[in-house]
Amino acid sequence: MTDQACSVPSSVLTAAGLVGGYAVARATGVRALGGVALAAAGVAAGRTWARAGVPETAVLSVTYIAAFGLSHPLAKKIGAWPSVLTVAAVAGAASHILADRAMPRT
Repeated sequence: MTDQACSVPSSVLTAAGLVGGYAVARATGVRALGGVALAAAGVAAGRTWARAGVPETAVLSVTYIAAFGLSHPLAKKIGAWPSVLTVAAVAGAASHILADRAMPRT
């Protein structure tokens, strides 16, 4: 794959994976399909994270998985969509700060 294949910022992929995964699971009623969307976006974002460095990749991977996990109990307090949007914003911001901001755009 060329560098052009990674032209979408990882922050966008991160947020899209969390929001898209939930949207797919909710629309289809098949949670596993949502998981596929979540995983695909995470792998795509991970390619950019890897270029930022091993520590950044580790932190952002844990952040992405934690955001998914934390969205569930948070949804019981503030609702499903607000929860998903909140964790997507936080994970996307972390990805922007730790990976995208330091990377030159092609």
